[in-house]
Amino acid sequence: METPAAPHHPADLRITVNSPEQMRDFGRRLAKVLRAGDLVMLSGELGAGKTTLTRGLGEGLGVRGAVTSPTFVIARVHPALGDGPPLVHVDAYRLGGGLDEMEDLDLDVSLPESVIVVEWGEGKVEELTDDRLQIRIHRAVGDTDDEVRHVTVSALGRRWASADLGVLSA
Repeated sequence: METPAAPHHPADLRITVNSPEQMRDFGRRLAKVLRAGDLVMLSGELGAGKTTLTRGLGEGLGVRGAVTSPTFVIARVHPALGDGPPLVHVDAYRLGGGLDEMEDLDLDVSLPESVIVVEWGEGKVEELTDDRLQIRIHRAVGDTDDEVRHVTVSALGRRWASADLGVLSA
């Protein structure tokens, strides 16, 4: 039996972010393209800006509560203040068992009505959906400015096949 071809995906989007405020702005812009049911996976070393990006995303979605690192609680739910979806912010750093360990968080139940952002989710949450944004944040190597980050956005699945992510690089 022949395996069906994967849907066409737009090329990865690469942008440079020069400050924490620009990372928050990027999160606010990202909120404009997200809707309930979207999964965003964030990766990058400690201090790369994952939570700062998510803070801007929460501002853009108009959710309640300050977005802070959920490292010690694993997940935080930020209800929507208006008509938009709630934000579920997960830090999978301390989880080692993949989706089995993640099942206790009931992300599969929350996904249809929420935007779910998972820090350190690679190898742990991909089974939730084929449709996701993978965002990798890299510190600039050899740059004298410690705040410079290179952000790569990979849009995966049918949901993102024809999405215009140009607003993210504005």
